Amino acid sequence: GKILKENGFTFDVVFTNFHKRAIDTTEMVLKELKLKGIQVNKAWQLNERHYGALQGLNKAEMAAKYDEEQVLKWRRSYNTKPPALDKSDERCPGNDTLYKDVDKKLLPLAESLKDTVKRVIPYWQKEIVPMLKKGKRVLISASGNSLRALVKYIDKVPDKEIVEFNIPTGIPLVYELDNKLKPIKHYFLVRGRA
Repeated sequence: GKILKENGFTFDVVFTNFHKRAIDTTEMVLKELKLKGIQVNKAWQLNERHYGALQGLNKAEMAAKYDEEQVLKWRRSYNTKPPALDKSDERCPGNDTLYKDVDKKLLPLAESLKDTVKRVIPYWQKEIVPMLKKGKRVLISASGNSLRALVKYIDKVPDKEIVEFNIPTGIPLVYELDNKLKPIKHYFLVRGRA
């Protein structure tokens, strides 16, 4: 929020996901920018990639349970997904009341980055693009892999390259788009300057 404020940013509409961390970040940014009453759209489609049976485990637990090399492949490949959760698992989004209004068939039991792209891009096209076409200044406060999915789509980043692209936590990534929503440029904001 402070970095955005220092660089003169303000927004008309916000999109975030269902995760507490993204929602809390959104609230902190809006408070810092003194934006009260702004439209905030929460969408499960902007959630972090679902790591299936790896969900909730730290890297050491994953490596001990599976194999370090296999875990790295699941986490860093574009189209390889980890083992799926069983539908009865408490970590399954279909068992969380937060998702009670979402068709359970749409909720993932495990995802690759490729699956995340397939989930995020239709939401981008249906909900976010219309706001941009109206000239709205849009803030997307989401998670690393859902944001990488957007970067892949907007910048047409090849599969092999997107797995290496990192969006640092807490560092805003700004896109300037032309009237056809093609990127003119993008950059990370840092304290005191762009």
